[in-house]
Amino acid sequence: MLIGLSLLFFASIMASYLNLYTLDRLIRGIWEYFMIALIVLFQPEIRRALAQMGEASFLTLTPAEELKSLDEIVKAAASLSARKIGALMVLERENSLNDYIEIGTAVDSKVSRELILSVFHPTSPIHDGAIVIKSNRIVAAGCFLPITLRHDIDKAFGTRHRAALAITEETDCVAVIVSEETGDISISTSGDINKKLDMTQLRANLTTLFTSKRTVGI
Repeated sequence: MLIGLSLLFFASIMASYLNLYTLDRLIRGIWEYFMIALIVLFQPEIRRALAQMGEASFLTLTPAEELKSLDEIVKAAASLSARKIGALMVLERENSLNDYIEIGTAVDSKVSRELILSVFHPTSPIHDGAIVIKSNRIVAAGCFLPITLRHDIDKAFGTRHRAALAITEETDCVAVIVSEETGDISISTSGDINKKLDMTQLRANLTTLFTSKRTVGI
């Protein structure tokens, strides 16, 4: 597209310089419709940017609300681990996850242990996908994420772990994984993974990750 635009701009200059009036008028006519063409070509990107602007919130969660949501996630992970039920929970931070939210099932509910358990129950039709948590809301469930193709990761990692690594490589989100085979709880950030966590360790990790940004801003 840049090459095409450059050629069109060069042709416009040459037409004006060589007094090619017909060609010059034709090119000017093309420029008049160029903005419409840009909107058509980049409609998905423009729509996504406007949606993100509209969703920007000027209100922040209180520490109590944030900690309560994190505690519900920890308790849900512990319950799933005890029952060896696989799960993948993705917590949005600064980078938007709207691309993945849109292809999932809309939920829009407060974070609660009971809801998380019901989503990942083996009889649930959306238990194979991930849930996406935004602030203190579960905004979508049954979301399918990309899978990392890295060769340097543990071969014992299944699809959920590979999806967690991929999404945390692409964004600054935090992913909590419960293994269906072993019941082990893991947490992934920045394309790395911390395995075999207990409730205390998971709570400490999440609290650090989601309160450090507020501490820095003070």
